[in-house]
Amino acid sequence: MKVRVERQIGKSIFAFETGQLGKQAAGCCLASYGETTVLSACATGEPRPGIDFFPLTCDYRERYAAAGKFPGGFLKREGRPTMKETLTARLVDRPLRPMFPKWFKDDVQVQNFVMASDRQNDGDVLAMNGAAAALGISALPFEGPVGSIRLGRIDGQWVPFPTADDLEESDLDLIVSGTQEAVMMIEGFAREMPEDEMLEAIRESHKYIKEVCSLQNELFEKVQVEKKEYEIPEPDGIYDTLRERYYDALKSAQQTEGKQARADACSEVAQQAQQELIPDPEAEGAMDGGAFKTAWHDLEQRVVRDLILTGKRPDGRDAVTIRPMECYTDLLPRVHGSALYQRGETQALITITLGTARDEQRVDGLMEEYAKKFMLDYNFPSFSVGECRPIRGPGRREIGHGALAERSVNPVLPSAEDFPYTVRVISDILESNGSSSMASVCGATLALMSAGVPITNPVAGISVGMVKEADEWVLLTDIQGAEDHFGDMDFKISGTQNGITGIQLDLKLRGISEEIIRATLAQSREARIEILRTMLTAIPRPEEEISAWAPRMLRTTIDPEKIGALIGPGGKTIRGIQEETGAVIEVDDDGVVTVASTNKEFADAAMAKVEAVTQSVQVGRIYDGRVSSVKDFGAFVEILPGRDGLCHISELSEGYVSNVADICKVGDSLKVKVIAVDDHDRVKLSHRAAVEEPTAEESAEPESTEA
Repeated sequence: MKVRVERQIGKSIFAFETGQLGKQAAGCCLASYGETTVLSACATGEPRPGIDFFPLTCDYRERYAAAGKFPGGFLKREGRPTMKETLTARLVDRPLRPMFPKWFKDDVQVQNFVMASDRQNDGDVLAMNGAAAALGISALPFEGPVGSIRLGRIDGQWVPFPTADDLEESDLDLIVSGTQEAVMMIEGFAREMPEDEMLEAIRESHKYIKEVCSLQNELFEKVQVEKKEYEIPEPDGIYDTLRERYYDALKSAQQTEGKQARADACSEVAQQAQQELIPDPEAEGAMDGGAFKTAWHDLEQRVVRDLILTGKRPDGRDAVTIRPMECYTDLLPRVHGSALYQRGETQALITITLGTARDEQRVDGLMEEYAKKFMLDYNFPSFSVGECRPIRGPGRREIGHGALAERSVNPVLPSAEDFPYTVRVISDILESNGSSSMASVCGATLALMSAGVPITNPVAGISVGMVKEADEWVLLTDIQGAEDHFGDMDFKISGTQNGITGIQLDLKLRGISEEIIRATLAQSREARIEILRTMLTAIPRPEEEISAWAPRMLRTTIDPEKIGALIGPGGKTIRGIQEETGAVIEVDDDGVVTVASTNKEFADAAMAKVEAVTQSVQVGRIYDGRVSSVKDFGAFVEILPGRDGLCHISELSEGYVSNVADICKVGDSLKVKVIAVDDHDRVKLSHRAAVEEPTAEESAEPESTEA
């Protein structure tokens, strides 16, 4: 039976529909807003033996046919996920995972497909809501509803579900997920928004989240799905045994100074416990190794959380202290900019590459096709955490961290008019113990300033964690790996001294209160200002000059009617200038000409030739020309690149000339004066007149040498 529920939210109708499509899925529904429709379906499988985590897989794919487009490239079908699809899949996953019981270990897959697009309303938030609805109408133990909303702000007014055109004018792009009671997930970017305004935006978002949750509940009531009865595993007593016998030893080991030393100390306690409790794994009635591993993880979590709640973080810091920082610039030769940012045991090495418009990244998406002039790539090699792993392409985590850092820094970059370079930032994490994405933000800022990129304000990032037990909670500034892993929250906030540029919240809980959000924003601001002070001791402002190895870019604007003259027949003129000078020349349709070269002299020479080609021939002006051909009746002289004029035999000399070759030959330099340009744009030249006319130096009055 087809079921549909809908409600006006913002400018359009938000709707869920189920019962007609995907009937063999565990749950399937259509989520639509405007004329954009996303199909979301979920399926489940039997639990894998010995699995100790919840295997939830979320996917998001955009069908180009949804917008009446063919995929780009040679193969006219969708291939591997794009960056946008990967990032959206992460968005779908994050608010869903905490809504399953901790004991649930069955395989669950959620797939989302954009089936129709009006190219104004993005499918990402629809997929987040559609996935929650599909799980809600399934028999799975999903404890929804969970609603998601995108919020913009235009001229001070909040805009729910902003369109692509709206976001062009908006100073905020905020995605928030939550239940009817609390906020669960945040992903947003702004133009240096003060903390109090960001809190207001989150509060406003939750109003619309409640509406979406209410609409999901309406759908659930109409579908009347019966949830499957699951057998909840009984405690096996292993955890209680471990806690009784090894809690104190593990607590002591967890307070060992240094990440690797602490890991080794904890590993020793774990090995001792395993040897004592499972001396012979093959013996009848021996404790299950997988169960021991799970229980030991729970004990570690208990120990770390207890330490934090009593004011003793594993590395000895209090709740608000930032780990020691080191900042360096210009570490690497030849690169266009570099920096090293170290915070505790997390280290990011940043390199900058400056390029021309040819280096822009072309993005062909469902919504639009555009060029990116700023890119930040994040790499996380296995040695950064002391592990051995094969080198493969970037995974979801690397793509997500890179995108967060990129969008956090982007608001402070100069405009293309002020700084026409394409900028690529590479963040290589060489050492990691938490907050590597925020280290990338700090390091990118240092490296950009080192490269001479005139950013408007430096940006710093900090991650705030939390441990919460009942009504008691502790916020942790600058969390490290164990505090992130065993804690309840990872709240990343980036910004300048003026306000927030990037914000990302991930929870293992089913929401946090406004009080916690407000306290986190305040605590993160204090930390961000402290980090900025340290960063500015390394480099207080952007360098005035870019690297000597970076391309020099010069710009001029010519009359669009002169573009043809610059390019020349078959590209001959512009190609000749590039070959002669080694510079790269790009011409826009509006007449903007960009000259790029790694050598400033070559760039200046190319620009001089561009200006010469595109300037008009002036009657009465004297040119230093070059003889391009010799005829019986005179000589053709190139006075501007690609522009010849005729110097008649009668104008070659004051006296009688019987043979042109007696005066000049091909390749000779010849000073000529433009005496006329006829109706057919033919240029008439005179060498005789040019020789007779005194130069500016000859006609100038001699200066007095007397005091």
